[in-house]
Amino acid sequence: MNEKTFIVPNISCGHCTAAIEEEVSEMAGVTAVAAAIDTRQVTVTWQEPATWDTINALLHEINYPPQQLIQL
Repeated sequence: MNEKTFIVPNISCGHCTAAIEEEVSEMAGVTAVAAAIDTRQVTVTWQEPATWDTINALLHEINYPPQQLIQL
């Protein structure tokens, strides 16, 4: 399993977090997605066939690009 937590500055409401969680969780291999309005943090957990590159590309496509990875 792979996991990344990152900041998405475009998060401003519950619709934003719901859109991120819904879109990313539909990707094959993604096992968990959690987005928070107050911190603008998103955590994604995945395994193959998903990759960070495909997740990152989808986030850009839906206009929620990650800006800062957080090392936990």
